[in-house]
Amino acid sequence: MNSRLSTDYTKAGDKHPGFSISKASQQTMTTAERKKRLGESRLYQGMQKISAWLDRYYLDAIAGLVPGGIGDVATALFSLVHVYFALFRLRSVPLTLAILNNALRDVLFGLIPFYVGDVLDFFHRANSRNMALINGFLNNDETVIRNINRKALQSLAMIVVFVLAIFAMLYVLMKIASALGTVIFS
Repeated sequence: MNSRLSTDYTKAGDKHPGFSISKASQQTMTTAERKKRLGESRLYQGMQKISAWLDRYYLDAIAGLVPGGIGDVATALFSLVHVYFALFRLRSVPLTLAILNNALRDVLFGLIPFYVGDVLDFFHRANSRNMALINGFLNNDETVIRNINRKALQSLAMIVVFVLAIFAMLYVLMKIASALGTVIFS
């Protein structure tokens, strides 16, 4: 792998919250220095706080108690920060696929009716898993990187399966709600 940062990372003068560099300094910054700066960025610090609040304090699971999957989808939006960081800051498609895999699995678990999904949501902790993957990638943990790269195609296939399963689950939940509404209001 090239040890120098490519010059197309950002245009000179572009501003990113917590992380901006000039074109001249990009050319001399090594990958290790870039990863160190990313680890110190406000975006990275914010991701750590989001993950702690959602998983350590169980806000993800508590929000999942909101009926209709609204809470699960709302908390899944916080995973978009992880996706952005992996795809645009770390520029790793396999890492992005792994993060999406975790996030969609969390949504699917949360949509399982009769509070079974909410119980699973307490134990899944997708945001903490995503932070562990990002930390492993930032710290050049060879085991994490090897596992991410090895499972990239599997993650892509699982993303397709999860998206289809989420739509199917939402369809079933709407049919159940419609049937219950018909029974209750007729």
